[in-house]
Amino acid sequence: MTMAVPQAQELIAPAHWRTVDFLSDLHLQAAEPETLALFQRYLAHSPADALFLLGDLFEVWVGDDACDEPGSFEAALAQVLAAAARQRPVYFLHGNRDFLVGAAFFRRTGVAGLADPALLDFHGQRLLLSHGDLLCLDDVDYQRFRVLARSSAWQQQFLAQPLAVRRTQARGIRAESEARKQSGAAYADVDGPAALAWLQAARAHTLIHGHTHRPAEHTLAPGYRRVVLSDWDAAAAPPRADVLRLTPAGLERIAIALM
Repeated sequence: MTMAVPQAQELIAPAHWRTVDFLSDLHLQAAEPETLALFQRYLAHSPADALFLLGDLFEVWVGDDACDEPGSFEAALAQVLAAAARQRPVYFLHGNRDFLVGAAFFRRTGVAGLADPALLDFHGQRLLLSHGDLLCLDDVDYQRFRVLARSSAWQQQFLAQPLAVRRTQARGIRAESEARKQSGAAYADVDGPAALAWLQAARAHTLIHGHTHRPAEHTLAPGYRRVVLSDWDAAAAPPRADVLRLTPAGLERIAIALM
């Protein structure tokens, strides 16, 4: 499968930014309070001048109106993020689980939305940011669904349903996903040539992404690399929760779960 190279949204870091954190795939949900608690502790102590959430912050997002439901998990998360956004700029890039996060969410929380991919120019370092799912070209069935689910017609039809119906459908999707994990089915990885083409088009040399839950660093070509973010699961043994921290000196992986 081939794809056109998308044009990246460009963001120039202010001169006073000295530390920027990247994280993704927290899959926050009411059933896993330990991960939310760890995220809140991280937010309280992070020295970052800006925070970039590169998709799948939520296990599922069924619509911004879920925040209006009294006592809902989504409403509580919105409060957490609003408090974080008052402390430092927080940027959000959609993942495959939370692509329905919309304008009402951004207004409510003060979080800024980013296109996928986005380019961060930080003290002369040009870094391309993506969730990563769009680059998993061998997952043909998912790519077809992605095109459908990102269309305005599909989203309008889904969001027109009652919130309770959407929640039921989301539970079904999560159950299918868990069944696939348990079956040991292989998941497609990021396509190297496509990732390299993205970087060259953006005049960047480092791609940072999540989605695959395979934290590592890969050389794509001399001078070009992709760095994969960790997923988060505070209840796992051992717990997983890494942050990729950027300073003028470069990138460093920080194991939040061990702090």
